[in-house]
Amino acid sequence: MIHETIVTTAAPDGRPHIAPMGVRREGEHVILAPFRPSATLDNIVSTRVAVVNYTTDVRIFAGCVTRSATDWPTVRATRVAGIRLASPLAHDELELDEFRDDPQRPVLKMRRVHQETHAPFTGFNRAQTAVVEGAILVSRLFMLPAAKVDAEIAYLQIAIDKTAGDVERVAWEWLLDAIARHRAAANAEPDAHPDMLHPTSGETR
Repeated sequence: MIHETIVTTAAPDGRPHIAPMGVRREGEHVILAPFRPSATLDNIVSTRVAVVNYTTDVRIFAGCVTRSATDWPTVRATRVAGIRLASPLAHDELELDEFRDDPQRPVLKMRRVHQETHAPFTGFNRAQTAVVEGAILVSRLFMLPAAKVDAEIAYLQIAIDKTAGDVERVAWEWLLDAIARHRAAANAEPDAHPDMLHPTSGETR
């Protein structure tokens, strides 16, 4: 099972990095498999720590993928020498146990050394799920046919229209704007890709 989370790391000089990432669990271990190139990968290899943040603020997923907003507040982690989001529902602090190198997608087996809960989970919201799915679509615009993207967005729009709050609507607009920018850039220069995250940068599942 893959869980959609926000992974926070810090470079050796302390610069924070925030990335949406799908993770798997194996007992007390969390498995990360970022595609190269990846700042998350580089930071973990350098510092041997990371934090997995659990949040329903889908602006973070959409903002990072579209680069509409990337400077989310962070604070120091409790036990590891890393950072976490300032306001997650919960977070796991991880230390690197095993690194399986690969030219395309290394595997990082991270041991959970600390866990905290900060706020209750109040229930599922379809619009939040729609934004996360939309963010994954946007991260793959360069490889998906426009017709498929349009069909998926039209279906996800139903959940947005029926269940979204202000936060979800903001995040959704960022995604729609990113799709429009991608298509405008493609029309202007067929071989160009907009400056947005995609799977080969390692910051999506």
